[in-house]
Amino acid sequence: QVQLAESGGGLVQAGGSLRLSCAASGRTFSNYAMGWFRQAPGKEREFVAAISRGGGRTALTASVKGRFTISRDNAENTVSLQMSSLNPEDTAVYYCAATSDASISIFAYDYDYWGQGTQVTVSS
Repeated sequence: QVQLAESGGGLVQAGGSLRLSCAASGRTFSNYAMGWFRQAPGKEREFVAAISRGGGRTALTASVKGRFTISRDNAENTVSLQMSSLNPEDTAVYYCAATSDASISIFAYDYDYWGQGTQVTVSS
């Protein structure tokens, strides 16, 4: 079992950057692959990024490739999403999630634990 808490959201201008962090409380953080998902008003929740247990594999959705980077620090029990070149289409609530069964996954149904979400708003 793991508890997740996101932080770092806020309001930024288009072209700006934000770094989201997810802090995990649990004995076995390194046993979880981690993911970031987002949901904008009136839209379906979508996959953003994922990282394997040891951090050796990452996955990004096409719309953020080259702009976002996912990383983790297992010694600190954290996973981060560095977001650059933000545009208004990135505006959403961003959720951190953990899965103990998949080595890495882009599918929400693979994730067992979810954070509360953090709002990212990009103005034009």
